[in-house]
Amino acid sequence: MGRIRRRRLEEIRRATREIFETESEQLEAPQINGKLRGFALRVPEQIQRCSGIVVFGRRIRSLVFTTDLATIRNVDADAVLAVYPFTPQQIITEALVHSADIPVFAGVGGGLTQGKRVVNLANYAEMQGASGVVVNAPTANEVIREVHDTIDIPIIVTAFSAEGIAERIESGAAIINVAAGAKTPEVVAELRAQFKELPIIATGGPTDESLTKTIQAGANAIVWTPPSPGDVFKEIMTAYRNGEAHP
Repeated sequence: MGRIRRRRLEEIRRATREIFETESEQLEAPQINGKLRGFALRVPEQIQRCSGIVVFGRRIRSLVFTTDLATIRNVDADAVLAVYPFTPQQIITEALVHSADIPVFAGVGGGLTQGKRVVNLANYAEMQGASGVVVNAPTANEVIREVHDTIDIPIIVTAFSAEGIAERIESGAAIINVAAGAKTPEVVAELRAQFKELPIIATGGPTDESLTKTIQAGANAIVWTPPSPGDVFKEIMTAYRNGEAHP
């Protein structure tokens, strides 16, 4: 078991390898926007303070929490956290991966969906092009281990507390996704104290203050929940009713 854990820690170190950048080396990037695509959802600027997690050579700081294809195609997040409250289906993962222009981390179960079905869905997700798979907190370590032995993309395990995380890593978790509600910054800080190099993503919360606390606690990347299409439409329709152009 010690050899397995050392191997997993080495994989984690590679996943979080540092891309050497300094403020003096960073150049301001030119901005290019089309007339029609200039109106898009923007993730909070604070998220750029995160170190990010390098997955297959691509740095990911922000993950948009949605399965809405229109939102995915019109947001500047680095990746998609495609988790939804129903039994995962292969056809949904396929549609998301093929339609997105950013990496997709696909939910494959762990709550209602358990056992061999999780393993099969994870295998399908990898073959369809997902950049990683996400399993929920109730997932047994034995299932995580079997998924790890089956696929070659990272496994993200959702956690509500810092308890039992060493066993998650031992079983094959590459990234921990902290979703502990108002306690998220506290749990992130506890995990960071225990595991200095563990890749952690976490929900940013509903306010700038909660987002900042989560980043300061040690989250490498932030999960951002976008406004619903209905909320976006409400603003647009209000402008139209007033005879105003939008955006």
